[in-house]
Amino acid sequence: MIKKTLISTSIQSALITSIVVSSSISISASAAEETAKVERIEITGSRIQRQDMETASPVTVIDAAAIRAEGFTSVDELLQAQTSMAGAAVGSSTNNGADGIAQVDLRGMGSQRTLVLLNGRRMVNSGSGADSAVDLNAIPVAMIARVEILKDGASAVYGSDAIAGVVNIITKKDFEGFQFDVQGGMTDKSDGENGEISALYGMNTDSGNYTFGVAYSKRDGVIQSDRDWTDPGYSSFIPTGSLGGKVINDQGEWVNRDSGYDYTQDSFYQTPNERTSVFANMVQEINDDIVFSGDFLYTKRKSSQQMSAQPADIMLNVCGDANTLPGESCFTFNDAMIAGGIAADDTGRVNYRRRTTDVGPRISSQDTDTYRLSAGLAGTLDVHTGFNWDASYTYGNNKAKTQVDNSINVTNMEASVYANQDAWFSGDPLNQAIIDDISFTEQNSGGNEQHTFSAGLNGELFDLDAGAVAFAIGAEYRYESGYYTPDQVIQDGDSSAAQQDATDGDYNVLSIFQEVSVPFTDKLTGEFALRYDDYSTFGKATTWKVGLTYEATDDLMLRGVAATGFRAPSISELYGGDTGSFDYLTDPLGHEQDPQILVRYTSDDDLQAEESESLTAGVVYSPSAIDGLSLTLDYWSFKVTNAITRLDVQSGINACLVGNDNTACETFGIDPAAGAAKFDNLTSSLTNVGSQDTSGIDFNLAYTFEGLGLDWKISNDTTYLLNFEQDNEDYTGTIDGNFGAYAKVRNNFSIQASQGDWSVMYFNRYIGSMDDHYTDYDENDNPIAALAEADSVLYHNISGTYHINNDMTVIAGVKNLTDEEPSSVTNGSDGGTVPEVYDVIGRQYYAGFSMKF
Repeated sequence: MIKKTLISTSIQSALITSIVVSSSISISASAAEETAKVERIEITGSRIQRQDMETASPVTVIDAAAIRAEGFTSVDELLQAQTSMAGAAVGSSTNNGADGIAQVDLRGMGSQRTLVLLNGRRMVNSGSGADSAVDLNAIPVAMIARVEILKDGASAVYGSDAIAGVVNIITKKDFEGFQFDVQGGMTDKSDGENGEISALYGMNTDSGNYTFGVAYSKRDGVIQSDRDWTDPGYSSFIPTGSLGGKVINDQGEWVNRDSGYDYTQDSFYQTPNERTSVFANMVQEINDDIVFSGDFLYTKRKSSQQMSAQPADIMLNVCGDANTLPGESCFTFNDAMIAGGIAADDTGRVNYRRRTTDVGPRISSQDTDTYRLSAGLAGTLDVHTGFNWDASYTYGNNKAKTQVDNSINVTNMEASVYANQDAWFSGDPLNQAIIDDISFTEQNSGGNEQHTFSAGLNGELFDLDAGAVAFAIGAEYRYESGYYTPDQVIQDGDSSAAQQDATDGDYNVLSIFQEVSVPFTDKLTGEFALRYDDYSTFGKATTWKVGLTYEATDDLMLRGVAATGFRAPSISELYGGDTGSFDYLTDPLGHEQDPQILVRYTSDDDLQAEESESLTAGVVYSPSAIDGLSLTLDYWSFKVTNAITRLDVQSGINACLVGNDNTACETFGIDPAAGAAKFDNLTSSLTNVGSQDTSGIDFNLAYTFEGLGLDWKISNDTTYLLNFEQDNEDYTGTIDGNFGAYAKVRNNFSIQASQGDWSVMYFNRYIGSMDDHYTDYDENDNPIAALAEADSVLYHNISGTYHINNDMTVIAGVKNLTDEEPSSVTNGSDGGTVPEVYDVIGRQYYAGFSMKF
């Protein structure tokens, strides 16, 4: 259960009292009739319908025109370009382990802590199965009218997952006519081609609107070694194999290894992706008081990734050694091995490693289907009260089939080595019979399902001198289930890939929520929210929100929000079983350790909910003396306690092996006395001992004006990160392949000039320099902490739009105009950098055409 502090209990009591008292006061019928004449809308972050967009919460809005002008063809691409993003959200440049999904990481707090909505209602988690976040690939850009990014905690309004904020994707509706769009692009190296084609049709009737759309997009891959800034990747797993750390040369002698394998020749920087989507929206008046609305979305995604051939690592028993038991399979050293100094270790075994290039590169592929259907009724109880009601049902379903070609069965491989010693140790390619024996196609399946029933009532309770007190109350029931079934070879631990258990589980939650907006004076308005959730897994949670806006002058508004939040443990966190992960880690006691070390991840069905507190406070300034200028400045702070986390494995390794911390050794399953086998039981368990503490400042400037006979638009967004701490580690201003980037400064600037039928826009994106921490070695080969710097980078983009006539428009542009190279990161996740943070593709050209009739 979520713990209650004295202040939270007091605020909850005040909120309940305000709603009870408000409900007991009679309604002014004349005021309600007058209010009914004013159109009201629902803004992201509140269920109360309002006359304007101004709320206590900071919200960024990106419309369809801006999305098209900047050449975005995927939702994740446009979101990750925002300055409020950090960390390393997976997307098109994630080649290892993401299964083709694309996610958003607001404030760098983790994709699982950003709630994604579609038209104000939850979107089903999707991906390869038992997923904890929404796959943004499921939402085509063609259907987007605008994207609203709420940048404060919103659990009191929307429930779990909204700790860092909310991304609400609003689709096109009330459309009339036919629109056809096509857009394509490629890099200046003639690779990485991408394109999208879409059609939209809408019609009005006397009592409704029906809008239908279809979209198809395709993205080709970019190989890492095709970029001249990419240094050859080093891996100790080589195609001819190594035995006891030595390789056989062309004279048949076993010698010390002096070179590695370049894995960049087979690995992607940009992963291939193909999507087909069908979507529809409808609004139908049933009578004067009731309206039916619904939307439908189906997306099929086919995606793939490619990495170098599977590295296989086995320990072989040596015949005649005292540790080799009678009847065990074993092999005998030949004269060349003995001459080369190869010997068994103290367990009677010797390590054999081989890059299985004879089999072929690892090709991962996914075929996913995601459905979402939402339908609702809304109406007015009585025109005299002005109360409005709504009821809705949303269903989401995601199914995925994934496979990995050219996988290796290490159990079969070990038996083959014993049976075919000459073939394996000759340095020659393997024959087809051996290849067929040791290889297999890994086939996995998974899915997610969501049912949400919701009902609510909103309106105005009574009038104060400064205006009407508005409210919204409601209840929601949600059921979530998910599963992931790995290939049986994977489950049995016979694959060279990490062993993984099956995942299968579900939970349900019943929620009651309420909001009230109180105009205390003509200038001061309060917004209050309270929510109660009851989960079938961990129990109950109560969250609240208090927001204030104060119009100090006609030009200046002050705003602030304090809120609590929570995140329920996901199905994979609760029921995921044991899962292996090859993490990028460093053995501080040995240079030869491969940078990817197997870690056994464990889940826990007794996990509790995460808890959070958030605060935003800022000003909105629109000086009447400068028409068209607006400025916002907001301070934000998020604190997460009881966080579900895995303790930092690298810190645990360092504490155990360098600091001789026995507790760390036990916690992570490290055995310092086991030599090369010290990491054989390396374990990272999910626990509720984590924390996050982050804060910063957002600044926005928007200015529209006329000058030199042109219409101008200038926009600037800046995020300054004050601090980001996680699990007592300070990541402020640092970058790493495991956790991503937390630059102190990120800035986006754009300027657009237009006249009549044409417009031209220049856009730049700045990521500040960051510290790059890594382990180095002194002259005595002792590990020492070292520090490098990942350079700052400034990307330049240009685009132009021309309206041929009222019905036809063309756009063209260039991304990364100056072909900026990504900053080097010592402990990068791929290609010597972090592709999720920097542009690893280079200069890209794009063009598009739109026609309406």
